[in-house]
Amino acid sequence: MDTRAWIERFAAVIDDRGAELTELDRRAGDGDYGTNLRSALAKVRANLAADDPRTAGEVFTAVSNAFLHTGGTSGPLFGMWFREFAKGLGDEVSAGSLARAAGEAEATVRRLGGAEVGHKTMVDAMVPAAEALAAAAERGADVETALKEAAAAADAGARSTEALLAKRGRASYVGEHARGVTDPGALTVAWFFEAATK
Repeated sequence: MDTRAWIERFAAVIDDRGAELTELDRRAGDGDYGTNLRSALAKVRANLAADDPRTAGEVFTAVSNAFLHTGGTSGPLFGMWFREFAKGLGDEVSAGSLARAAGEAEATVRRLGGAEVGHKTMVDAMVPAAEALAAAAERGADVETALKEAAAAADAGARSTEALLAKRGRASYVGEHARGVTDPGALTVAWFFEAATK
């Protein structure tokens, strides 16, 4: 599993589709989400170029450090999420290590952000993706299969946020105006896992 290529594909998706995230955040937040995300990924690219990471853990450490030094609420939460991938993957990428890392990562974000599934946040995609990875690992699936199932689960979780009334995050400030809007953080998580399957 070439995790550096995975991250580079993810960054390319945000380059191409970041405006969609900004528009979703404009409708249900403060409209700066896509800008902050592109800023974080510019730092990711700089870190990867400077550090030249060789292992999955080193790649995700570079990603985590970039997000932790980015503004907004979601930047630090994504930074902590990626940090758990860095700690959990190390040198080895398998369905099992991905499942353990994703499980620790979503638990960390839930603990720090106070959000649960159904609150219309990034957690709505993180949790089903982690569950899909765990289920794939338990039955002995390979990495490619596990990531495809995680991507499908994250996408379904992100799409589910469209019908929800937000209970956490900036979308919770606008009440019913946010209903009908997909959460941009959850969609980002879905695109992250989708980028792993290309």
